[in-house]
Amino acid sequence: MDDSTTRIVLASASPRRKDLLTQAGYVFDVVPSEIDEETFSPDGYSSTRYAELLALAKARYVAPKYPDHLVLGADTIVNCEGEIIGKPVDERDAERITRKLFSRPHEVITGLALVRLADGLEIVRSDVTTVYPRKLSDEQIAGHIAGRTWEGKAGAYGIQETGDEFVARIEGSFTNVMGLPMELLQQLLASVLHGSH
Repeated sequence: MDDSTTRIVLASASPRRKDLLTQAGYVFDVVPSEIDEETFSPDGYSSTRYAELLALAKARYVAPKYPDHLVLGADTIVNCEGEIIGKPVDERDAERITRKLFSRPHEVITGLALVRLADGLEIVRSDVTTVYPRKLSDEQIAGHIAGRTWEGKAGAYGIQETGDEFVARIEGSFTNVMGLPMELLQQLLASVLHGSH
């Protein structure tokens, strides 16, 4: 199956994932998954496996509507000292998460799932990036919470928006911290296109 016949459906409403795919030159449709992430408990799972399970659930939700298409599911979480952190529920939660994450290194994990029902294809992987944050002042934290850029983001921040102000350095994929590890995705798509998965 060549590039021209492989239609990709992104099972995510994330503007960052959409932007990354567009910048990389992919042609795709956006069909957000409507799974309720609250029904998935991380208990009993490693952080990487939990991210993979959510990504797969998202892809499987959309796949029946597009059986001949390659459906891409993704889910990003943060692991800080064993606590799995997703999107903040409100300002208080965002402040708690920010105070915790920006006092110590943490891992950003994105699970990726590719599903195509027509030929039974199902690939699930994850990528991990370690983020070494800068220590934030109370003023910086208050400004971050007031600015509301934390809404809808795992770990209550977007590295593409806060960048050097919040992060000293990272180990691993930068696009993974944005929510879609492009290096891993390109490897997986290449394996699908060349039949080596």
